[in-house]
Amino acid sequence: MVMAGAANEPLAQAFVKFCVEAGALKFGEFKTKAGRLSPYFFNAGLFDDGAKLGRLAEFYARALLDSGIPFDMIFGPAYKGIPLGAAVAIELARLGRNVPFAYNRKEAKDHGEGGTLVGAPLQGRVLIVDDVMSAGTAARESIALIRAAGATPSAVAIALDRQEKATEVGPDGGVRDVDHSAVQYVQRQLGLQVCSIARLDDLLQYLSAQAGNEVAAHRERVLAYRARYGVS
Repeated sequence: MVMAGAANEPLAQAFVKFCVEAGALKFGEFKTKAGRLSPYFFNAGLFDDGAKLGRLAEFYARALLDSGIPFDMIFGPAYKGIPLGAAVAIELARLGRNVPFAYNRKEAKDHGEGGTLVGAPLQGRVLIVDDVMSAGTAARESIALIRAAGATPSAVAIALDRQEKATEVGPDGGVRDVDHSAVQYVQRQLGLQVCSIARLDDLLQYLSAQAGNEVAAHRERVLAYRARYGVS
């Protein structure tokens, strides 16, 4: 099992720097889906021009090739996974690793090719490309689609592993923290390999190296957030 994480530390540091400069990684106070107040926020939707998206795809492709994770094709789950998966497929082809690409749409069409799947037929070992994982819900939905098509979901590639506790709905209907992250859930319970370009550890390392820079002031708040919600 290839564990989540950035095996290439210089790549991870370059990626965090790129995210900050591109405005996709921001610091402040942000409410997460779990209702937590996070001192940082990663939004892949802000890689919003050709140069940024192309650079992002380079990081994904390099992390995937470094990981050694085997896959036969790429699947981009709607909606953010669609441009991400397409861009990564293009970059891999540029690097000499040409693989088929497919994606899904939320609403099935009753004309043309019909259905919810678009692109190459799902077959072989399928790599799911997305931005982050919060609870593993999107991964489960993709896995179901892939298996229903007769293919094998084998791995997930994400940009940033937040390394924090996932949440679940308890018997009383309330939301509670669990002792594993969404990435760990996908690895341990769903049996998929996970490749992330960078992790929260890499973000903290980046902030530690920014002495004298205004972003360095956010390190203590990020550390405190990790102490409360982080997983090992």
